[in-house]
Amino acid sequence: MQVIKIKGTDDTPTVILDVENKFMEISGRSLPEDVAAFYDPILEWLDDYAENPLTKTVFDFKLVYFNTASSKLLLDILLKLEEIADEGNEVLVKWHYPEDDEDMEEAGEEYADIVDVSFEQVSYSLD
Repeated sequence: MQVIKIKGTDDTPTVILDVENKFMEISGRSLPEDVAAFYDPILEWLDDYAENPLTKTVFDFKLVYFNTASSKLLLDILLKLEEIADEGNEVLVKWHYPEDDEDMEEAGEEYADIVDVSFEQVSYSLD
């Protein structure tokens, strides 16, 4: 499968989707001007991945900020991961958030309530 590597900017997150190295991560800030154009290739990649997923999929979200438009597309990603889990595959979402950022912690909790996949909340220090 093709590897997706998108270098983050002030407005777009870093995205690495690499099956061979079992590394799937979205990190940084997500407030792209055209949220659909930014996330469509990621959703298409996940559709392809779902046809032949790893026995265990670990997807890391390490976002420090995302806007409302991004929140819908993040949910779309999580729903695709849920579909993979529904096919009998092991899926773990790791939601990383700064330990002093209650909003990002709560966002992870809310997503965990919506989708039926294993969710791990991981706090980290910004120091």
